[in-house]
Formats: sequence, structure tokens, C-alpha cells
Amino acid sequence: MSNADLFYYVVFFIFGALFGSFGNVVIYRLPREESIVKPRSYCYGCKKQIAWYDNIPIFSWFILRGKCRNCGAKFSFRYPMVEIIMGVMFALCYHYAGLSWDLIEYLLFVFGLVICTFIDLDHMILPDEFTLSGIVIGLVGAWLNPHREFLDSLLGVLMGGGFLWGMAYLYWIFTKQEGMGGGDIKLLAWIGALLGWKAIPFVIMSSAIIGSIIGLAAARKQKAGLKTVIPFGPYLALGAVLYLFGGQTIAEWYLDLFLPGLS
Repeated sequence: MSNADLFYYVVFFIFGALFGSFGNVVIYRLPREESIVKPRSYCYGCKKQIAWYDNIPIFSWFILRGKCRNCGAKFSFRYPMVEIIMGVMFALCYHYAGLSWDLIEYLLFVFGLVICTFIDLDHMILPDEFTLSGIVIGLVGAWLNPHREFLDSLLGVLMGGGFLWGMAYLYWIFTKQEGMGGGDIKLLAWIGALLGWKAIPFVIMSSAIIGSIIGLAAARKQKAGLKTVIPFGPYLALGAVLYLFGGQTIAEWYLDLFLPGLS
């Protein structure tokens, strides 16, 4: 690894941690329909604004031992965890894309995926502000980015959204119950818009496997059996991240094996 690469890894990790700090605000406030700009970050216990030196990503939480300096209220470990995850994701984006147009798209993509993942875990919703905007940005990016094709992006939207919509419709026909949220459909369409149609089979398969394993574990723990409800968005997001950071090779091998000439 060259000194220049090390420098950029550090820069993008710090950049990601800063966006992770802002992401924590979005994760908490957006589902509550609060402004993500005003007021500044404050303690939800004593309502006092948090000083800038107590709001340094990652470090402040550990320095303060996860407590408010003013009232001692506990701050969740999720705050530094989101910042660390975002920092690692941004550094990986640089690793796989370098300084390119793709890097800009990947950074926006993982930023949105991390936020949507935690909102879905908390509230079982995937905000349209990210999913629908992501579809538009993905299509526009494909039109502008010389490394991507617009048709590939458009097919990704149709295949991703269409597949989950079809599954949800069939489930409703046989059970008369909703089994797949509209947010998941729009999320997979967004994933297809950025990664293209070839990513969809990999994302669906990997997310289904991981989701099934965790779902079965949750069902056993909650003793609710098949009635256990888990958000599927985080597993779709994880599948997209796996594809983005190395899974593309596996996906192309799979397509070559079963659909030669399409990869």
C-alpha cells in the first residue's frame, strides 16, 4: 500500500465518520418528522445542546463513556457504531472505485443504505425520501456516468422492483395478507438502479439466506414461530453491500454458468 493510498483511506474513513454523525441525526429525527437541520444536536435527557468538542465522531462517545457531560444520561453505543460503519464503508468505496465518478455514486449509495437499515430496524419502514430519490439518482447517474449504461440501470429498476412486487402479490393472493412492504420493493428497485440488473439475483439470494438464518433465530428466541415479523430491508441492503464490495465476481460467475453470454 502506497502512502497516497493510506492517506486516502484515512481521509475517507474520517469523511465517512462525519457523515455517520449526521446520519445518526437523520435516523432519529426523520421517522419522527422532525427537522434534520435544526436544532443542533442536544441531549434528549436534559435538552441541553451538545458542545462541538463533545460531538466529535467516535471519540467523544468513548471519552465521555457514553454519557451526557451535563446530566449523565446514557447515549446508546449505536452512535459510534453507525459512525464506524459509515467510515469503513466510505474507505471501502475508495478501495473498490478509486477516485472516479463511480466513487461519488457509491458514497451516496452506502450513506443511504446505512440510514435506511437502522430506520427499518427501529420502525419497520423504509423512507421514500431515500428509496424513491435513490431510484432517480441511480438512473440519472447511469445516464451521466460513462462507466455505466442507462438500459442496464433501467432494467435493474424493473427487475428489482418487479420481482418483489410479484412475490408480494402472489403472497397476498394465497394468504390475503401483506407479506412484503412497499418500502422493500422500492429499495430493491433503487439497488437495481445503481448496480444494474445483474446484481438483482445475487442480492435476492444472499439477503434471503442471511434473512432466513436470522429470522429463524429470532423466531426461536421470541417463540412466535412463523408469525415472527422481521424487517427485510437491512438484508437487502447487506446483499447490495456484499455485491458492491466483491460479490460482483460471484454474480458474474453464476450468470456465466446458467445464462452464458449475458454477463
